[in-house]
Amino acid sequence: METISEAQKEIVQEFSMFDDWMQKYDYLIELSKDIPLISEEYRLNENLIKGCQSKVWLHARDIDGKVIYTADSDAIITKGIAALLIRVLSEQKAEDILENEMYFIDAIGLKEHLSMTRSNGLLSMIKQMKFYALAFQAK
Repeated sequence: METISEAQKEIVQEFSMFDDWMQKYDYLIELSKDIPLISEEYRLNENLIKGCQSKVWLHARDIDGKVIYTADSDAIITKGIAALLIRVLSEQKAEDILENEMYFIDAIGLKEHLSMTRSNGLLSMIKQMKFYALAFQAK
């Protein structure tokens, strides 16, 4: 199992192979196909991320001390971003999720290539993922 830091380094490496943002967007679209999809029973309003322009559902479970995330979105780029976050944070311990910064976002230049609303949505997704981790840690 990769650590959060290892997963982030890997993502930075993958994105460095592309010359421009059109290729990076294409890669995000590819990644959206690999997202651990949220099951229909959790596709509820209370699992929608607030602050996202598009609809993003996020669910988390605590299995054997590890936080497992699933998600979906009606927007393909947003779905790709969610897939990246899940790749980094899912199947990690709650305290590791809370202690780690998501440095890969700046390292690949993601935030500056997103619209303001998508950028806010990205921050809202991270906040919600950390909130789940905090709730599981408190149990």
